[in-house]
Amino acid sequence: MFIHLHTHSHYSLLDGLATIDHLVNGAVANGATALALTDHGVMSGAIEFYQKCHKAGIKPIIGVEAYVATGKLSEKNNKEKPYHLILLAETDAGYKNLLKLTSIANLQGFYYKPRMDWETLKKHSEGLIALTACLNGPLARHLKAKQNKQAEINLKILLDIFGANNLFLELQARNYPEQALVNLGLKKLAESYNLPLVITNDIHYIKAEDDQAQDILLCIQTKHKQADRDRMTYLGENLSMLSETDVLQAFPDGQVAIDNTAKIAERCNVKIELGVIQLPYYDLPEGVTTDDELKRLCLLGVKTRFGYDPDSIPTEIKTRLDYELDIIIKTGYAAYFLIVQDFVNWSKNNKIVVGPGRGSAAGSLVAYLTGITNIDPLKYDLLFERFLNPERISMPDIDLDFADTRREEVIRYVENKYGKDHVAQIITFGTMAARAAVRDVGRVLGYSYSYCDQVAKMIPMFTSLKEALETVDELKKLYQEDPEAQRLMDMAAKVEGLARHSSNTLCIQSKI
Repeated sequence: MFIHLHTHSHYSLLDGLATIDHLVNGAVANGATALALTDHGVMSGAIEFYQKCHKAGIKPIIGVEAYVATGKLSEKNNKEKPYHLILLAETDAGYKNLLKLTSIANLQGFYYKPRMDWETLKKHSEGLIALTACLNGPLARHLKAKQNKQAEINLKILLDIFGANNLFLELQARNYPEQALVNLGLKKLAESYNLPLVITNDIHYIKAEDDQAQDILLCIQTKHKQADRDRMTYLGENLSMLSETDVLQAFPDGQVAIDNTAKIAERCNVKIELGVIQLPYYDLPEGVTTDDELKRLCLLGVKTRFGYDPDSIPTEIKTRLDYELDIIIKTGYAAYFLIVQDFVNWSKNNKIVVGPGRGSAAGSLVAYLTGITNIDPLKYDLLFERFLNPERISMPDIDLDFADTRREEVIRYVENKYGKDHVAQIITFGTMAARAAVRDVGRVLGYSYSYCDQVAKMIPMFTSLKEALETVDELKKLYQEDPEAQRLMDMAAKVEGLARHSSNTLCIQSKI
């Protein structure tokens, strides 16, 4: 059984064409029992991948294609080309180490790419299996350049970090003339050091005919037109999800290396705990519970917001407050409100502009009384149930806006209060909508801006290209009669919905 262990999704931004659904469905169609995800320098798709693999009945192998600095992490040389290295989580400890390594790479080692170095890898190598990656790997790069001595030095470094049992030399079937030289060199090293070989295909898309769409994606990334020369391209290569038969055709003597993919898959058994709410400890005086403290702050808020003492609160306010507090306490979210009001009020006290509140949180009287929002839900008849529904309990979502120029101060405050290992930035992705996809693809194909703009404007806002072709007669006619428009829309449909860029929001939890 051949298992794909070197696989990119669209979370390898503007490089991987396949979505998680595409990858999982493709693996199932091939009869695979497992599949790895190894995006460039990030684990953004790991949870989605983990959940969808389990739903489809195949084993998820969580990994990353890491960028490894040729020197130390602190060194920043714009001529440096980091090595590529595939890291797979064999155990839960390995998964946690992958999280640490990618965090270090993105927060401390980022210089053009999220980098780690050999020293960092050695500290966090427990539970990991390493594959030597593509032609930019620590062995292949030097074998390709006939620098066999340096390749052997790097192999010894890898052996020192991972051990012979956790290191596999990676063969690929590329059409580059150097690949045959590299594969031969890897086989010799494997024989000399008694190390196992493994075959991968560096998946960037599912079907071979998707190579043009992936090439267009690369051009969007590198700001080139497809007709440009001397640009990055994988055209001529097959980076699709090959079957075992396809792999055997490329490597007639590769059955052992194919079998090793299944052996690695058998070894990788990671269990990720999901659905558990983890909040940091909110410091309170001895004997005071989070429920008590939230009630106390609400009563202070009644005095501040409405001018009423605890014994003279009007029925309307008291009834709504008791109702909200009852639900918040029963669902165990009192600490959540305390944490949020703390850094919101700290911000206000330090003259950092905070938004008045938006989204469903504006319907909470408790949020208004504790200073989280500045909108009176009673005055505007806003519903609390849109925020926290007692019949469908889920974690409340409070959207907060801070002044751009001082947002970092709020993050630093939260880090100092709860510890840096309890605070994270959650990545969010902007995806290519139909209109944007048409404009991006049109530029790459060399079509005029006015033509692409004309086609894009035929697509109704918030409508997919497929839906627009079914419902907009003018667009449908253009597609049927104009070969250029047909190519434009066919390619745009392939990149529509893919992740294009990322941004961050703040997360606080008990331990990261």
